[in-house]
Amino acid sequence: MKNYINGKWENTTGTSQITVVNPGSEEELIRFTTASPQDVDAAVAAAQQALESWSLTSPEERANWLNKIADAIEAAKNTLIELSHRNNGKSSEQAQVDVDNSIKCYRYYANLVKSFAFSQVTECDGGIELTHQQNPVGVVALITPWNFPLITSAWKIAPALAAGCTLIFKPSELVPLPEYAFTQLLDQIQFPQGVFNLILGDAVAAQHLVTHPEVNKVSFTGSTEVGIHVMQAAARSVKRVTLELGGKSPILILEDADLDEAVDKALGGMFYNSGQMCSATSRLLVHQSIAERFYQKFKAAVESIILGSDLSGPFAMGPMTTQKQFQKVHEYLSIAKDEKLQTLIDFEQIAVPEKGFFIQPHVFVNVPTESRLWKEEIFGPVICCRSFETEEEAIRLANDSEFGLAATIITGSLEHGKKIAKRLRSGHIWINSHQMIQPGSLWGGFKKSGIGRELGQPGMQSYLEENVITL
Repeated sequence: MKNYINGKWENTTGTSQITVVNPGSEEELIRFTTASPQDVDAAVAAAQQALESWSLTSPEERANWLNKIADAIEAAKNTLIELSHRNNGKSSEQAQVDVDNSIKCYRYYANLVKSFAFSQVTECDGGIELTHQQNPVGVVALITPWNFPLITSAWKIAPALAAGCTLIFKPSELVPLPEYAFTQLLDQIQFPQGVFNLILGDAVAAQHLVTHPEVNKVSFTGSTEVGIHVMQAAARSVKRVTLELGGKSPILILEDADLDEAVDKALGGMFYNSGQMCSATSRLLVHQSIAERFYQKFKAAVESIILGSDLSGPFAMGPMTTQKQFQKVHEYLSIAKDEKLQTLIDFEQIAVPEKGFFIQPHVFVNVPTESRLWKEEIFGPVICCRSFETEEEAIRLANDSEFGLAATIITGSLEHGKKIAKRLRSGHIWINSHQMIQPGSLWGGFKKSGIGRELGQPGMQSYLEENVITL
């Protein structure tokens, strides 16, 4: 595997080796050498050289390229789904959702850029004219995680290109195959040289990107711990940053909730993608009057989950994507044992495949708020539950977290749900809904869940700087 720099495939000058495995079978897929700081320098230089010509292209021309990218992904959909399935471990069904949503994202920004007002003129008293201009921020570094290949990158690449920026893209070194195939598509459609550059690097390459003096903005998705380091490093040169970080999201099941709907949304909100979601609703709050009945139904649903490498449907779950994450989740399960947390699940009901990084879904009830499992992001199929007596208590418990990425409300009244949503400190709130994220919506969180927003018009705005001309 090679880096893609200035429209050409370039051999890496690095020395570190990465082995990529199929998490469902533990078989080796590929071994490659990671990029060096010198490779990063070459990619930044290419992006810097291409910046002026790309930033001066018309919105219509950039829209045409974004649609060409969407067309190329659509034509290669089956290949991308298979690569995502084998490399990430998610089912083909879930991989297809990611690919389809990435196509929608590129098309959304193709439409948005054509109608966006990059220049606006206002008249002031005394014959003064003000022209407000939106300009690309410059060369941007985009760093994405391993849990949602193709879609988390689309959320960054599409608005950055639409805004007129050039970029260096560093996907996760653990799940590089779908993004590598995506880059091959850009090469096939002869995307303008230097505008998009791919670096297959690890933390060393990422650190060099973040501190590079000619990188104007960093957009990072990953853990809060690493995000803090990114922000500190970017601050030295006053780089703009967008950080989409961790979460410990609540799901509130109110007294008037439909129990079957509550079980369905709790199941999807926690165990989709094997719980490897920053938005996973891993803190469940259920009204005490319905708690026992809910737990009975939830127990049956969770015990119906089947573990496998390529299953489909609501009662199917794949492996942890990496061995490191597999070990981390088991560390939290050891903490749960030490804390003597009460489990709801009969694990004899859920068979574990002999191969692969599979973990049974875990449901703990009556979890104390001081428990580490209640407070910390686990990033795996582990949900903690508590009951509440009053709505005020539920809102207080939901907001009592250092994170504020997402939340879900299950209620018999949408208007009531909206009133509660106004009081939740969360970036994205679903009411009686699965975790659907539309390209025109918004993504990002409060508190330690990050800074800035992706998707929608604000997603492109984050790659623009405004100035004004006074006449």
